[in-house]
Amino acid sequence: MASVVLSLPNIEISPTFDISVYLASKLYEDGLFSAGQAASLAGLSKRAFIEVMGKYGVSPFSSNVDDLLEDIANA
Repeated sequence: MASVVLSLPNIEISPTFDISVYLASKLYEDGLFSAGQAASLAGLSKRAFIEVMGKYGVSPFSSNVDDLLEDIANA
């Protein structure tokens, strides 16, 4: 796994804000990570990651129409 080092300015962040979960949820939302990869980055189980994504405004469901049609066809 590759490592990334971020230097953030001194900003007030809520103690309940977790930058790794935020980053993972956005990478998942943009389709760059699978739910499993994002969960691993956040240090959570896949189930826990999916449950917490809503806190960051990310839906666990794909917004890609083709993906949705494929899901319907496979249901």
